[in-house]
Amino acid sequence: MSEEKVILVDTNDEAIGLMEKMAAHEQALLHRAFSVFILNDKNEVMLQQRAAQKYHSPLLWTNTCCSHQRPGESNILAGKRRLMEEMGFVTDLKELFHFIYKAPFDNGLTEHELDHVMIGRYNEEPFINKEEVEDWKWMKIEDIREDMATHPERYTVWFKIIFDEFYHYLESHKI
Repeated sequence: MSEEKVILVDTNDEAIGLMEKMAAHEQALLHRAFSVFILNDKNEVMLQQRAAQKYHSPLLWTNTCCSHQRPGESNILAGKRRLMEEMGFVTDLKELFHFIYKAPFDNGLTEHELDHVMIGRYNEEPFINKEEVEDWKWMKIEDIREDMATHPERYTVWFKIIFDEFYHYLESHKI
């Protein structure tokens, strides 16, 4: 089986090529990605703890799911696909905003992504894929912010960046 490819983009999100995911992360090349935040009726965020066998950031807490779009796949369809693959459910998603970030890992890889941030609503328990997700929980937005400040080592590098953008978006848009 060939390795998954990511869509290389310029800063305007125009596709400029495809590259194997690992090579793009080794070379820190800008590529398209997405992050999904699922909230319940109490405005709590569904967090996932990454599976122990993940090649980077194992057992760290992060947003509901995230990944990379496939060629020809819309942001929303990509988000729904990955939500089903990791968390075992699908719900309507809405794209909120996108931004570029760069986050190096201890293992020499770097996330350099133009990240499309999406939100959805769901009130049930997920059916997690244990190959991808170790655990999950609902957490109030303010509690995430406080815990991240006190225990940043519990969270993925990218989640700390994305959550800050997400938090400020929610503040300014009163969602």
